Amino acid sequence: MMTTTPVPQLILKLSVPTVISMLVTGFYNTADTFFVGRISTQATAAVGLVFSVMALIQAMGFFCGHGSGNFLSRKLGAGEYREANEMASTGFALSFILGTAVAVTGNIFADSIAHLIGATPTTMADTMDYMRIILFGAPFMMGQFVINNQLRFQGSAMYAMVGLMCGAVVNVGLDPLLILVLRMGTKGAAIATVCGQITSFIVLMIGSRRGENIRLAFGNVRLNCYYMKEIINGGVPSLFRQGLAAVATLLLNTAAGGIGGDAAIAGMSVVTRVMMLLASALIGFGQGYQPVCSFNYGAGLWQRVREGYFFCVRYGTIFLCVVAAGCFAFAPQIISLFRDDPEVVAVGTAALRFQSLTLPLMGTIVMTNMMLQSIGAGVKASIAASTRNGIFFVPLILVLPKIWGLWGVEATQSIADVFSMILSVPLAYSELKKMKCPPGAGGADKYNRI
Repeated sequence: MMTTTPVPQLILKLSVPTVISMLVTGFYNTADTFFVGRISTQATAAVGLVFSVMALIQAMGFFCGHGSGNFLSRKLGAGEYREANEMASTGFALSFILGTAVAVTGNIFADSIAHLIGATPTTMADTMDYMRIILFGAPFMMGQFVINNQLRFQGSAMYAMVGLMCGAVVNVGLDPLLILVLRMGTKGAAIATVCGQITSFIVLMIGSRRGENIRLAFGNVRLNCYYMKEIINGGVPSLFRQGLAAVATLLLNTAAGGIGGDAAIAGMSVVTRVMMLLASALIGFGQGYQPVCSFNYGAGLWQRVREGYFFCVRYGTIFLCVVAAGCFAFAPQIISLFRDDPEVVAVGTAALRFQSLTLPLMGTIVMTNMMLQSIGAGVKASIAASTRNGIFFVPLILVLPKIWGLWGVEATQSIADVFSMILSVPLAYSELKKMKCPPGAGGADKYNRI
């Protein structure tokens, strides 16, 4: 299937469950903000502050998941099944070890972390309540990210979708019960999130033992230099991308709070969650391409890798243009769904409209990063992953608010996206050009024979 099915058809087949999975994940990540928004502006701001901690946990989970998943997919494509099996178990074991370390150390230093992420005297209590519980769920959160990605890279996107959807149902069902009915506030939101993550972890673990999927086994764990190097090579781009998202959120909240207080933090937090929800569909589409990319690259079918890349960029950009137009037109209504506070709506509306202007650029930025990561071009993939929230965002968020005030906070991400697009194009071209080889050269000979 991975080497003979027409590329557009194959990507669509694999991306439908991953798009649904990512939309569901984005929806229940946004659910906490939606229901907490019924309480107060301070509670909404607190959830937004802790998002940087959650982004760091996700970064470590994706580091292990993408690092092991890319490698095992290439090995499956090359017919090297023993190494694929050992990598699957090793990546999962590493994630659970890291998650446990985060849960323990995070709760020991919770007070210092709360101050670091920008908690104010008015948001400190809610921030601590939400963050402590989220940290306890770190091992399960990281573990389910790893299993989910490994299933996708084996072509079992349906199992991955079911696992995430089960967790989403639990989270969204518990949110209104714990937050509004039992009046547990941000503690209830955190408990709902962790229960959802544990549910996904259990269901995904069951899914990994179905069909022809690789079985995770303690006896296959190999925490040696060879596998660690491969996880780092394939996972660092994800670590940079998600980790820098945590840093970017931290700096964004600090800048917003310093200028506009809790209302500005809440407004920017809502926009961050909305954009994450919108981007989740694009990321799901790209995740349908990733196993096609890595498997065919490992099998030497380079033309299929190129064809899939251009297919995803083209239709991903068209989709984002439509979504961006809707967000720009209905920005005030979208923000007020989460928190009907005039100050929050004003900040959120401006920021959402700014980001809508450059949202279509994400098609090229995201697909370039995914392609580079999937073929094992670790350095270039890491650079591409670092642009939006690191290389360009960090200096801009430190400078623009000092020049333009709150407007600078609202416009930073859009300006960073423009520079990211400019850098992504030559990075993609440099690798795609190598794959455009004549018959008899590299993988093209195998492709032409098939």
